[in-house]
Amino acid sequence: MTDRPDDPRTKPPTDGLPKTQPISPTQLRQNAAAKRMLRRLVQGENPPTAPMSIVDRLTGSPYANPMIQVGGVDTSARKTLDFALHLAETMFRYGAGALEVETSIIAVTAALGLKNIEVDITNQSVAINYAPKDQTPISLLRVVRSWTNNYAGLATVHQLVTDIVAGGVGRDEAIRRLDEAITSPKPFPRWMVTMAFGVFAAVFVGVLGGDPVSSLIAFLSNIGVSLLARKLGRLRMPDFFITGTCSFVVTFVALLLWRFGLTNSPSIVVVGGILLLLPTGRLVSSVQDAINGFPVTAAGRFLSTVLTFGALVAGIAVAFVVGSKTGMQEINVTQALPPAYDLWVLVIFIALAVIAIGITEQTAWKLLLPTAAVGVAGYLALLGADTLGLGDRFSPALSAVVIGLLARLVALKMGAPQLVVAVPAALILLPGLTIFRSMYVLTIEESEILLGAGGMLSAGAIVLGAAGGIVLGDTLARPLTRSLASNERRRARRR
Repeated sequence: MTDRPDDPRTKPPTDGLPKTQPISPTQLRQNAAAKRMLRRLVQGENPPTAPMSIVDRLTGSPYANPMIQVGGVDTSARKTLDFALHLAETMFRYGAGALEVETSIIAVTAALGLKNIEVDITNQSVAINYAPKDQTPISLLRVVRSWTNNYAGLATVHQLVTDIVAGGVGRDEAIRRLDEAITSPKPFPRWMVTMAFGVFAAVFVGVLGGDPVSSLIAFLSNIGVSLLARKLGRLRMPDFFITGTCSFVVTFVALLLWRFGLTNSPSIVVVGGILLLLPTGRLVSSVQDAINGFPVTAAGRFLSTVLTFGALVAGIAVAFVVGSKTGMQEINVTQALPPAYDLWVLVIFIALAVIAIGITEQTAWKLLLPTAAVGVAGYLALLGADTLGLGDRFSPALSAVVIGLLARLVALKMGAPQLVVAVPAALILLPGLTIFRSMYVLTIEESEILLGAGGMLSAGAIVLGAAGGIVLGDTLARPLTRSLASNERRRARRR
């Protein structure tokens, strides 16, 4: 009989040592799993200096895990890059944020077969570098020089990107659909936009406590201001002077009517007139870009926003100076009017105001009522925060978080970006009355200049808090919208 070497696991104990038990396969697997877990905790899954894949930028967006269209890498890469740049330029013109533009470019190029790309967005320019191995690289740049209100067009482009990522649209069809979206008329004619300006001012004056006469004055003055702004725009006047002229006209008309006793709340009439002049969309986009890691783009948009606020303040100040020089009596800016209507009426007013804002921003018809519902929810959250005594600064920020969260849920469900719903719904949070009162104190009551400056800083804090709250709400809603994004892509594939 042939001798075999002893098995160390079954060898009898020697020197008084205890017998070793055999190790089962289950224990071996558990030990290996424990070692892998310990290695992850200590070292991490990737080396600390490993580069981040550009497709990883799609994580958390509606375009995560794009479906690469079969057929190999596109041999005509230049045509695909031109389409991606045209898409990015269109989104910027319609008011999209830098992160949304970047994720759209990455998703579209990845879905159409281009992998070795880099995207750089700097304020008004978009650059794409395509550098495959052993081939001549291609670098393209596009500069955005004009903007327009067209949230319906932005929603259409968003849906186009979703369809491309889902694998249901090829490049040629995508080019045709993008050209069709650009050349399609806006959903609302100019006369309806002009009327919406007046309706918003009238109902918002009612929300602030103004009587029907004050609402009528705000309605007529805002229609006049809208026509004036359109006329000045045709004369190629810069936006800064257009905004300053409009705020001057609104304020001076209110002061004039106050002098002749035709209104008892001129400050509220002014607030109703200047809220639509505030650059809400640019402000939200600038805060969003800063948070998402686009400091240069955020700085450019924030500077544009500050200039617009400066134009508003300058127009109000000039109106006050002209009024004081012509003998107009001073206004009691500390006067707080009680609510003129019941709560259910105010809720209806808020819904009408948000719908009017949506019309001025050229939102699609199907998004008007959902956007109004989000605005009403934000208003109720604002009232609840005020009831709890959270303060004039924290309450709008909390309401903005609610609006940002609901806006992402509603927008993704309706096939649109979050900004399209969030911006019209959040305009009611901006402190127009605080801006007016602070500017009045700075201009007329020189002895209270510190009080006026403090009011302007408080208004700035409220504005930034509201913008940051919208971005925070959007971020908090991302884990809740993963199933919505996948459902949307499945619907696109079925089409």
